[in-house]
Amino acid sequence: MIILLLGPQGSGKGTQAKLLVTKFGFYYLSAGDLMREINKTNPELRDMMSKGIFVPDEMTFGFIVKHLEEKVIFDNVILDGFPRSIKQYELMKDWLSKKGTKISLCINLEIPEEETIRRLSARRMDPETGKIYNLITDPPGDDVDQSKLVQREDDKPESIKKRLGWTKSITGPLLELLKQDMDLLNINGERPVLEIQKDLVAAIEEKLKNEAGSN
Repeated sequence: MIILLLGPQGSGKGTQAKLLVTKFGFYYLSAGDLMREINKTNPELRDMMSKGIFVPDEMTFGFIVKHLEEKVIFDNVILDGFPRSIKQYELMKDWLSKKGTKISLCINLEIPEEETIRRLSARRMDPETGKIYNLITDPPGDDVDQSKLVQREDDKPESIKKRLGWTKSITGPLLELLKQDMDLLNINGERPVLEIQKDLVAAIEEKLKNEAGSN
């Protein structure tokens, strides 16, 4: 089974994905984490990301596929944040078809825009280690000097609102298309973590049961 996990930054995708990995043993691929890692050694990508330029769909797709090919992983995956546009989905759908598989479930975590801004505005980075903390959901320990933590430019309310507008314009049409191709589960992401996880586990277990019955 391949699961697509969508939702705005701060909606808890990473937290939920990691719990699902523990429960089901899926391979977890965060597009954001992968791009940030590639960014360290790819000057072209680093330049785009530093300037806030949209990374072309084909380039993003290429990075994702290269990673999965190297890992030889084509099934039992949670894809976090990719594909997030119709073009990316079409490219991924065609590639997965050649591997004999497909995305069969999309989980869309929903939180209000004001909650997204509140959560992301609370993020702080340690300039020495690069580690990201969230003063609300993942505060630093007593061994960390909070006065030295900094707020990144893209975590300020103005930047967040800009990203949210772009995300809505891109993912809105994608969600409409996904409804036609697979099960689409819209989840209220404002609830407690374990309450959300319970709903996700139930949905995935039901999907796995149905897929096993059809084989």
